[in-house]
Amino acid sequence: MNIKKIPRQVVILGLVSLFTDLASEMLYPITPIFLTAVLGSSMAVVGIIEGIAEVISGLLKGYAGRVSDKIGKRSIFVVIGYGISAIAKPLPGLFPTIPAVVISRSGDRVGKGIRTAPRDALLGSYSEDNSGAIFGFHRGMDTLGAVLGPLAAILLLYLFPNNFQLIFLAAFVPSLLAVCFTFFVKDKKISPTKRARGSYLNFWQSAPKQYKKLLILITVFSFANSSDVFLILKSNFVSDSYILAILGYVFYNLIYAIFSYPLGKSSDRLGKNIVYGGGLLIFSLVYFGFAFITETLFIWILFALYGIYSAATEGVSKAWVSDLVPDEARGSAIGLLTMLSSFAIMLGTFTAGFFWDEFGAIIPFLTSAVISLIIGLIILTIRK
Repeated sequence: MNIKKIPRQVVILGLVSLFTDLASEMLYPITPIFLTAVLGSSMAVVGIIEGIAEVISGLLKGYAGRVSDKIGKRSIFVVIGYGISAIAKPLPGLFPTIPAVVISRSGDRVGKGIRTAPRDALLGSYSEDNSGAIFGFHRGMDTLGAVLGPLAAILLLYLFPNNFQLIFLAAFVPSLLAVCFTFFVKDKKISPTKRARGSYLNFWQSAPKQYKKLLILITVFSFANSSDVFLILKSNFVSDSYILAILGYVFYNLIYAIFSYPLGKSSDRLGKNIVYGGGLLIFSLVYFGFAFITETLFIWILFALYGIYSAATEGVSKAWVSDLVPDEARGSAIGLLTMLSSFAIMLGTFTAGFFWDEFGAIIPFLTSAVISLIIGLIILTIRK
């Protein structure tokens, strides 16, 4: 990986994300298992908790993105956002109840909502015809934490069997390291004369047409892109092993981390629509597979493909938006995109949980597969 052209501030933000995701991903794959196996919640409750967390995050992503454009500062949102997430993580370890999980997940998402759009706008400000590479590098660092986090959780479960509370407490340590790095994040100055004014209506009226089209398509797809907890739970049902299910998720993140920078860089050369649209077609294939999977072997194949999908879409979508709007409007553009996507994911997650309880796993997975296939084909037709 050639990182000579990656600015120092992007590297620092990458380290912040690495340690934060290490902590978050210690908890993400074990939280649904903790809820269902230890606290006795239903699949619908899992979906509701994830949905609540997403809607809180979504609202704040939109608000924080717009405010950061208005004041011309991004780093303060980074410090506050990562700080709140760090404080929220250990709560279920101290209070092992469903309400504590709700508060913890909601608090973690509050922090994510505050920091995401300003941080991504800051990343975009440091790009010079290499937005795909910069966002791909950042996603790779972020996802490396997502590889290490579940492995740390598995190690703790091996040393302290079924002690899920300990994992929630241990996750506070890397979170605190991430917060320390945030104090080294610096803003790239925005001229006072260029700072945003007015509401999102003012931004929407002046936004490029291609951005608006992309926003609508990604929002529709986000409804199909329900929480990854359902992939973990389906893997758990197939393998009858929560350790194997978590390892499958680790493998997914490893593939994601490996391919994020190369695919991000490729999107600079081939076009964001080609890489992103291709990623959605892979997503569709993965969800068709999870609808009918019965053998453990296929868990590894599908999670590998899912990693390639994520690498082709997560950073690329933000890089694409970053290319379409000027620096002083990036917080608003990315904030609106992530806000609407979060709302759609919330609705999709709740719907998927309900359908799973009522009709089994096949229906929600097939629904997601069909929607993503259609959106992916449309995006492939968009001109560079």
